[in-house]
Amino acid sequence: MNYKSFIAGAMAFALAACAAGCGEKKESDSKPDSNKETTAAPTEATAEEVTEEEPPKPVEATDPNTVTFDDGVFDFAFAKGDDDDCAKGELSVVELMGNKMLKFTDDNTVPLKGKVQKIGISATKLLGNEGAAKVRSIEFDMYAQATADHLKTDDADGVRAPGWIGGGGGTVTAQEKWYDFKEFSGGEYNFETSGNVHAVFKFLLADSGQCWNEDMEDANFLIMRWGVANESDMYIDNIVFYDEDGKSIPLLDQKSKKEQLEDAAKEKASEAKAQFDEAVENAKADAEKTKEEMKAEAEKTKEEMKADYEKAVADMKSDFEKAKSEIANSEEYEKVKAKIDEAEAKLKEDTEKAKSAIEEASKAIEEAKKK
Repeated sequence: MNYKSFIAGAMAFALAACAAGCGEKKESDSKPDSNKETTAAPTEATAEEVTEEEPPKPVEATDPNTVTFDDGVFDFAFAKGDDDDCAKGELSVVELMGNKMLKFTDDNTVPLKGKVQKIGISATKLLGNEGAAKVRSIEFDMYAQATADHLKTDDADGVRAPGWIGGGGGTVTAQEKWYDFKEFSGGEYNFETSGNVHAVFKFLLADSGQCWNEDMEDANFLIMRWGVANESDMYIDNIVFYDEDGKSIPLLDQKSKKEQLEDAAKEKASEAKAQFDEAVENAKADAEKTKEEMKAEAEKTKEEMKADYEKAVADMKSDFEKAKSEIANSEEYEKVKAKIDEAEAKLKEDTEKAKSAIEEASKAIEEAKKK
């Protein structure tokens, strides 16, 4: 058998079959199956909607020993403004994105360049001397909210966003030396309010005494935000203190919800009482004022009535004297006066006669008694 011819023929047959199969596949691929559903390719607009950036959200506290500011208390914090580079502002507790936080409201009287927003936190007030001495690290969340649209980005000018957010911190240790904590950074370039920038402060040299101890009167630390790119306020939340084992340190005075509500109720009651007392005092003052005004009015009326009476009497006297004068100068008065004088003389004479008669009668009676 001619094997070469047989092999050549088999190869030719195989190539022909392969070519026919490929042709059928191409023809099948080029025509859609009427029994199958076709799905349109996603458009570019749909892809953009899916990738649209969401506004940042605040981080919720997970540790039970977290300073959350939910109770509104911040007497352990202070705004530092006595350094040359310090921003000027005030502290308060406000709600940001549904979460209460400590707010540093910048009054923007200090220019952006070189300005540092500073907040001091007293660990002693939060943990006590013993608790503060155990601190080896501190963690917290920082936020920033733009108050002007002056930020310049690669994409636009006049953006209302905080921009770069970062800073550091420090404290005076038990050795009365300043200790710098590690810097932190983050940013927000699209939205007015940033998400959390998490910061971790560590006492890396605690073994050599670079930390706090129980003898310190007030162990506190500074949180500093520098490189402020746009007018904005700073917010602090979720402060947690950890010991050398990484365990959170309990806060000194953690009150239950019931106690917090009771304190709030007492505060409201105290405010209401103060308002009531003020209203009572105002009412008393008004009553006293009205009383004095009425008294003065009565005195005035009395004086007016007295004056009117005296005037009336004077007028009557004047009229009487006038009438008397007119009668005295008339002829009728002379006649009347003569008769009056005559009657008076007659009355006097009769009186004398009656008197004499009475005396005579009395003598007669006495004589009769003797007999």
